[in-house]
Amino acid sequence: MSRVWMFGLAAALSLVGHVNAAAIECSHCEAWNKEQAPFQLYGNTYYVGPRGLSSVLLTSPQGHVLIDGALPQSAPLIAKHVEQLGFKMTDVKVILNSHTHYDHAGGIAELQKLTGARVIASDKAAPVLRGGRVGPDDPQVGHLLPFPAVANVVGIGRGQSVEVGPLKLSLIHTPGHAPGGTSWRWQSCEAGRCVNIVYSDSLNAVSDDAFKYSGDPRYPAAASDLTSSIQAISAAPCDVLITAHPELSGLWDVIDENGKGDRAKLIDATACQRYAEGAKQRLGQRLASEKGDKK
Repeated sequence: MSRVWMFGLAAALSLVGHVNAAAIECSHCEAWNKEQAPFQLYGNTYYVGPRGLSSVLLTSPQGHVLIDGALPQSAPLIAKHVEQLGFKMTDVKVILNSHTHYDHAGGIAELQKLTGARVIASDKAAPVLRGGRVGPDDPQVGHLLPFPAVANVVGIGRGQSVEVGPLKLSLIHTPGHAPGGTSWRWQSCEAGRCVNIVYSDSLNAVSDDAFKYSGDPRYPAAASDLTSSIQAISAAPCDVLITAHPELSGLWDVIDENGKGDRAKLIDATACQRYAEGAKQRLGQRLASEKGDKK
């Protein structure tokens, strides 16, 4: 057993008791947190999340970037997966988040404690991460659970990027599903070929029972924000798409629970456009449904 694996196992096990104490219980949580073997997506980009919620590691000799922390109880799995791939959690320098719901931000506090990493989020999302609870402007506030508050959160403005050594991730603001939603784009290279990878935030018009995307004082710009976000993802340079909920990009049509599959099939220059078109259609259906409810 290698020293790297021994360290990883010890680190992951040290988290279990603490994270279980903060575990969130929900109707989908057990399925979301199902084990998934970690695997290489492309080049220096790896999938390290559980089966139902994405978490992605981008690596470099000068430090790594981790995107999304899934549920609080997902933190030990993510840590174990990173170590299984031969990387050290202490080399994670930055943690990013797609949006501040408990199923994507819930594990970030524990992962930050393990790594000492900075957490970087949009200016709108940063205070939500610090408090561990979404604001009243979130379309799903009536259905969402609080999550462990995150320390050392840095807000990032529009049009900026995140750099760790040679790694450079471009920020794509994608509000609408949540007010502070963000997506990320970068390049990874393998065998002399570099591709654009997009980690897309959720683009679905999902809400609690009271919220109306067609116009709601809680978040009046929700529909227009989501429309702009859909357009931004459609327009992004994109060869490999990863979505916050991995099944939405068809990841499991290619990769199995053991991390095996034909990775070449993940390269699809139309993936972001097709994902955005599906989101556009669903938003249109939602708005039409709300219009019908008013009749």
